[in-house]
Amino acid sequence: MSTPKMSSKVNGVEVKGEVKPEYEEILTPDALSFVAKLHRSFNATRLNLLEERAKRQKRLDAGERPDFLDSTRGIRESKWTIAPLPKDLLCRRVEITGPPERKMIINAFNSGSDAYMCDFEDSNTPSWQNQIEGQINLKKAIRRNLQFTDEKGKEYKLNDKIATLSVRPRGWHLSEKHVLIDGERTSGSLLDFGLFFYHNAKEQLVRGSGPYFYLPKLESHHEARLWNDVFVFAQKELGIAQGTIKATVLIETILAALEMEEILYELRDHSAGLNAGRWDYIFSCIKKFQHNPDFVFADRGLITMNTSFMRAYCLQLVKSCHKREAPAIGGMSALIPIRNDPAANEKAMNGVRADKARDANDGFDGGWIAHPGLVDVAMEEFKKVLGDRLNQIDKKRDDVNVTAKDLLDFGPNKPITEQGLKMNISVGIRYLGSWLAGTGCVPIFNLMEDAATAEISRSQVWQWVHSKNGVLDDGRKVTVELVHCLIENEIETLKSDPRIDYYKKAAQIFEDIVKKDSLEEFLTLPLYENL
Repeated sequence: MSTPKMSSKVNGVEVKGEVKPEYEEILTPDALSFVAKLHRSFNATRLNLLEERAKRQKRLDAGERPDFLDSTRGIRESKWTIAPLPKDLLCRRVEITGPPERKMIINAFNSGSDAYMCDFEDSNTPSWQNQIEGQINLKKAIRRNLQFTDEKGKEYKLNDKIATLSVRPRGWHLSEKHVLIDGERTSGSLLDFGLFFYHNAKEQLVRGSGPYFYLPKLESHHEARLWNDVFVFAQKELGIAQGTIKATVLIETILAALEMEEILYELRDHSAGLNAGRWDYIFSCIKKFQHNPDFVFADRGLITMNTSFMRAYCLQLVKSCHKREAPAIGGMSALIPIRNDPAANEKAMNGVRADKARDANDGFDGGWIAHPGLVDVAMEEFKKVLGDRLNQIDKKRDDVNVTAKDLLDFGPNKPITEQGLKMNISVGIRYLGSWLAGTGCVPIFNLMEDAATAEISRSQVWQWVHSKNGVLDDGRKVTVELVHCLIENEIETLKSDPRIDYYKKAAQIFEDIVKKDSLEEFLTLPLYENL
C-alpha cells in the first residue's frame, strides 16, 4: 500500500487516505494548499451554519410554523435579476446525472443531453477511492483524454460534441475524514469544490466553457451566501474574473423552498438558477416535522408530483426563477429503461413522458434523467413546448400565488400498506448495502435509487413507527417489532447474494435508525463512519 506522500509538504495538512501514484496529480501541494485556504477561511462559518440548522430544528420540534421571511421582504419585492448566463448554460432541456465513475462519465457526456451533472454527492459513495478517482476522471475528461475499456474489450471514448458539465460537490453537512487541516476534518464540500476548481477552471475557460456547479442540501439563504463567499475567494486566488463560476442550487429542503428568491439573490452574480430536487424535498418534509404527532405520509409511491404540496413547490420554483431571469430545472424521474420486459418498459417510458411533459408545461426550462436511454424521450417532451427556443424564461407564471400554507399542506396520509412498508425496508437495505460496497446509484425494482430516494424509504419507516397515525390499512400499528420481523425476512431473501455481508450490516444500521427517538439527520452520516 502506498503511503500518504503529501502530508509533510503542506503545512497543517494531513492526508490520511492512501495516496496511490496516480492520486498525486490531484493531491498536489498547490492544490492542497488551496483547499487549506478554503478550509481556514470558511469552515468555521460552515460549522456555525450547521449549528443554526440544529437550533431551527429544535424550534420546529417545539411547534414553530415556518413562513416566508419578513426580514427579507425587501429582496422579494424589489427589482433585480441574476447576472447574464454564458452561452452554454442557456439551453438545458435535458440534464443527465450520475456519479464520477469513468464509464458513466463517458456515456453521460456522449448521451445527447444538453448538460451533465457529475455527482460527488447523492449518487456516489464518498469513499476515498471514489472521490479522488472521480477527480482524476473529470480532469482527463475536460482535456478530452478519458477512455475506458470494459471486460469484454469494448472501448469507450468521448465524442467531439459532449454535454455541458456541472459538478455537484457534497453538501455542507458532510466532512472528509481522510483530509485533516490543522487537526480538523475538512469539509467535503470545500474539498470536492476546491480540488476540481483548482485543477480545471482555467482549462474549462480555454475550451469555451467554465466552472459550473450544483449546490445541494441548502436550508437557508445564509448557506447560499457562504457558497458565494467561497466563489469570490476562489476566483480571486486563481486570478479568474469574478462571476465566472455559475451554480445551480437544488431546492431540496422545505425551508429552502421558503427562501428561493433570497437564495438566488445571494448568488446573483454566480447563479445558474434553481433545480427541483424532489426526492430529498419529500424526505426534508418528514425530517423537519418529525415530531408533529398528526403528520404521516402514505406509501412512498403515492407521494407524487401531482400532490398539492409538491405542485405548489414546483410552481413556486418556476415563478421565483423566471421572475429573476434564472433557469428553472425540473427534478429526476426515477424510472429507467427495462430491457427484458417490453410491456413494463413502455409503461416506464410513458411515466417519463408524463413527468417531463408536466414539467415543460409548468414552465421548467429542462429536467433531469438518470439513464442515457431516456434522453430522446425527455427531449421530445421539452421540444414540444419549447420548439426551437433555448429556454422559456419568458414564461413568468404571474398566475401562481403560493402561500406557506400551500407548501406545508402535506399529503396524502393514507393508505399505509404492508406492501409499502416491505418495499421501503427492501429498498433501504438493498441500497444501503450497495452504498457500503462502494456503489451509490443502484437500480432496484426498476427504479434508480440514490441516497435521496433511500432517505424517503428509511424516514417513512421511522415516521410510521413513531407516529400514532402510523397504522396499516389492515389496522395494525407499525412497530419496531414488526419492522424487525420484516428486516429478517428481507435478509433471508438476500442470503445467497454475494453482497450479503454488506446487506446484514445495512440491515443493522437501518434498524438502529428506526429505533431512535429522533430521526437521524442524514442517512449518510452514520454510513460514512462505517465505510
